[in-house]
Amino acid sequence: MDRRHRAALLAEFDRDVRLGARPDGPGARVERAGNVVRHVGGAHGWNGVVWSGLDAAAADAAIAEQIDRFGGPGADFEWKLYGHDGPADLGERLCAAGFRPGPAETLMVGGSDGPASVAEPPEGVRVVPVTDAAGVGLMADVHEKAFGSDGSWLRRQLLARLTADPGGVVAVVAMAGEEAVSAARLEFVPGTNFAGLWGGGTVEGWRGRGVYRALVAHRARVAAARGYRHLQVDASDRSRPILERLGFVPLTTTTPYRYPGCD
Repeated sequence: MDRRHRAALLAEFDRDVRLGARPDGPGARVERAGNVVRHVGGAHGWNGVVWSGLDAAAADAAIAEQIDRFGGPGADFEWKLYGHDGPADLGERLCAAGFRPGPAETLMVGGSDGPASVAEPPEGVRVVPVTDAAGVGLMADVHEKAFGSDGSWLRRQLLARLTADPGGVVAVVAMAGEEAVSAARLEFVPGTNFAGLWGGGTVEGWRGRGVYRALVAHRARVAAARGYRHLQVDASDRSRPILERLGFVPLTTTTPYRYPGCD
């Protein structure tokens, strides 16, 4: 994919997914205030800034407005900063205002009907849909083992979404016998060409066997069947090489800035 095509794809992503953001679950809403689009989660949802179109003159005031909107000192929310967002020193300004940056990831996009859609699970592994609390529990267990972090938020949020809007998210686990060894979900952005790949994680001991690729392929086929052309993923350094081999291309970086607290 040449530079012009990538630029056009990034512009489409910014317009449809970020600027045109939609609530991601029950009780959530999207607010547009000036040159900022923010997501306000429900009881267990995600709060944060998903798009901004700022210049140096307006950035500091806009940052202060978001801190005030989400509760002032002691608030807990995220500013999702992309590598092409302005002004160029926006990350420094966020840190100066009390945000802490997390690990940078790479925004990658691939075709739902391309190389990403052809992999099959390795022998002895089957892909199982997640539709109830028991399946969500398996997903959360995989999350905790794969990423070493608390999965309680995933249990609450995913179960609420599956209950309120079962067609808006597809969740799966890869089972080796009775053991859940990998899990992932697919989230649709209605009215656009984009579906998002989220949460793909494989427990140690099962990595490098093709399970992650199989879950990407399963979700790609589901997205294509529903008419979504593009698969979007925020790729870690571990998953980026796999996704590149599956035809995904990098468009820009994305870094979560968490409030409060900059060391």
